[in-house]
Amino acid sequence: MGQKIHPGGFRVGYIHDWKSNWFDEKDFADVLNEDLKVREHIEGKLAHAGLSSITIERHGEVTVDIHTARPGIVIGKSGSEVDALRKDLHKLTGKPVKVNIREVKRPELDAKLVAQSIAEQLQNRVAFRRAMKRALTSAMRSGAKGVKVQVSGRLGGAEMARTEGYSDGRVPLHTLRANIDYGFFEARTTTGRIGVKCWINKGEVMPEGFRSDQLSDDGEPQGGQRGGRGGPGGGDRGRGGRQGGGR
Repeated sequence: MGQKIHPGGFRVGYIHDWKSNWFDEKDFADVLNEDLKVREHIEGKLAHAGLSSITIERHGEVTVDIHTARPGIVIGKSGSEVDALRKDLHKLTGKPVKVNIREVKRPELDAKLVAQSIAEQLQNRVAFRRAMKRALTSAMRSGAKGVKVQVSGRLGGAEMARTEGYSDGRVPLHTLRANIDYGFFEARTTTGRIGVKCWINKGEVMPEGFRSDQLSDDGEPQGGQRGGRGGPGGGDRGRGGRQGGGR
């Protein structure tokens, strides 16, 4: 019981890529620590800007890609905020840093942003069931194949902490070719912290030559790029179990 794996890390090398693309055999620990500091600084400074993910590449200079639902807030008036961020990161790393801002076109299909929006609603004292159901219906309406949402903590200010969840559609966590997006966020309420988890199934990434029903960022179906496990005859073992319940 409880030995769960992160859906993103589970699929790295199959259909997902690394969030940091570099290798340094000699100073690996120092560079990794630098990456963590960069992420921590960006998340602290842009907490209000709807951050989805941060990818870091190192080829001579450091390239940081910030995926956000509110690019206007990150860029600032005539790019002032980005310039200030670039200077901060240059001071932090001691290397030239290039910052790219990428807009998340469909925030309702991004698990981290969905979890964040539910957490914000919980902080504003919205009923947790209403917040979860609203997020679930908007994700399914946007074209997701399946959604699962879970909140844990002192729900509704109760004395005893508990866990509640809702799901809709298919979320096959053990099917490696299923593009499962996972997000976690904590709501800091007056009665304590409430953890919000969200899983969104965006379709399957098929090997080269097979048509995929996977959703792109703008909600359009697209063909598979990289080969996942199993071809057209491969069995889908993730279908069984308790995917559809909870409503």
